[in-house]
Amino acid sequence: MKIQNINTAVFTANTTPKNKSWLDKIHEKTKNSSDMTDTIVVPRTIFKGYLGIMTGTTLVTLGGLVNRKKQPKLFKGTMAAGLLTSLYGTWAFVRPFIIKDANGIEKTKPTSTPEPS
Repeated sequence: MKIQNINTAVFTANTTPKNKSWLDKIHEKTKNSSDMTDTIVVPRTIFKGYLGIMTGTTLVTLGGLVNRKKQPKLFKGTMAAGLLTSLYGTWAFVRPFIIKDANGIEKTKPTSTPEPS
C-alpha cells in the first residue's frame, strides 16, 4: 500500500449562524424545498372530521388501556367520549357530501393562478 495514495479529509468549523430556526434547518436538508411549502386546500368541515376521528380513536384506545374493573368510571368516560368524538368526526367529514348547502361549505370554485415556469 502506498502512503501517497491515501486521501485526507479536511474538516472545517461549522460557520452557520446559530440564530436559525429549526424550520430553516429542515429546509436546508431537503432536496426539493418546495415539498415543505406545498399546501392542499381542505374544507374546514372535512378537517374537523379528520380531527374528530383521530381524537375519538385515541380516546377509545386510552379507554381500552384502562382497567375496567378497577376504574369503571374512567373506562366508561373515555370510551363514551371517544365514541361520541368519532361520531362527530364522521358527521363533520361526510356532511359536505350529504348536505350541499350547509354552512361553511365553499360554493364557488377557487381560481387557480398559473405556476411560474
